[in-house]
Amino acid sequence: MKLATQDKPFFPESMEDKLRAVQSMGFEAFEIDGKLLVDRFDEVKEAVEKTGVPVITACGGYRGWIGHFEEDKREDAVRDISEILRHIGQIGGKGIVVPAAWGMFSKRLPPMQPPRSEEGDRRALLDSLGKLNQVAAETRTFVYLEPLNRYEDHMLNRLSDAVSIIQEGRFSNVKVTADFFHMNIEEPEITSSITRYKHYIGHVHIADSHRYQPGDGHLDFIPGFKALKEIGYEGYMAFECRVLAEDEEAAFRQSVLYIQACVKQASGT
Repeated sequence: MKLATQDKPFFPESMEDKLRAVQSMGFEAFEIDGKLLVDRFDEVKEAVEKTGVPVITACGGYRGWIGHFEEDKREDAVRDISEILRHIGQIGGKGIVVPAAWGMFSKRLPPMQPPRSEEGDRRALLDSLGKLNQVAAETRTFVYLEPLNRYEDHMLNRLSDAVSIIQEGRFSNVKVTADFFHMNIEEPEITSSITRYKHYIGHVHIADSHRYQPGDGHLDFIPGFKALKEIGYEGYMAFECRVLAEDEEAAFRQSVLYIQACVKQASGT
């Protein structure tokens, strides 16, 4: 298992300096904003070549959502994500992390009754993912479908929800993102879910129980890391978190050391 990170406000602005900073902190790859990848593609490509640090995945940076209630915004999402997949493939990246939607609706918050039926939600997701699966297959990339917790999305909350969509659509190039923050809320037992859906997990996100840097909350990562090790997961675990500290960079570096220690303990080394 290898570590990656998303961008942080204290990272340098230039892509080359950003990737060198990422490497100096102990990360092996970078998870980029999709819009940044497209808008500054030549710079990103050159930085990857100069530093040897891969931009392994994209996350965000597109309009709309693949499960958006409004058709034009759903179509915007499919177009933008397709473009990001084409770009990430050109630099040897693996794919893009995509939720059904984020912050669009929650059945746990008023008005609690979504404007579209569950059947309508499913049709929208199957249509969007069908189109994206084709682009991913053409570009030899993957869509990493991410279930979010019940307060951030109403469509896909558990790994089983994402797997069900993948199975129904028979998507060859759609895998699941297992996010420890969301799994901590939604999965009955994280290790069991990882084991059960081992053939579908293609990417991992990590943040602590309160969405800040790992090691600052109360989430025990070691059992989940052991499960990932046991299923033979060899992909990346990307830090997707805010940083809670006066000295954010120092706290973030400490978090990397903490996770590295957890990985070693989970591996029995």
